Amino acid sequence: MFGTVARLQLKPGHQQALMDLQNNWDDTRDPAAVGAKAVYVFQSERDENECTLVAIFRDRDAYFANANDPEQDRWYRQMREHLTADPEWVDGEVIMSEMF
Repeated sequence: MFGTVARLQLKPGHQQALMDLQNNWDDTRDPAAVGAKAVYVFQSERDENECTLVAIFRDRDAYFANANDPEQDRWYRQMREHLTADPEWVDGEVIMSEMF
């Protein structure tokens, strides 16, 4: 599996808009994002406007196929409107995963 972790700094009052946009991704982009496995969004305990997004794909090729899709870029630009700065991205191979 391969994915990304992104630290997001939301504009105050934009949390629901970000969640609505993520739900829209689930409805519109997810079917086109072959190999998408999971998305998690965590809200920070210390700052309600700081979130961490985790996206998991089947493999590196599926991840980059989605990342390079012009429709994904359009979705990202919509997400960016709700942030105070560009996200901090960390892409990488999932080397351990466990569900309980």
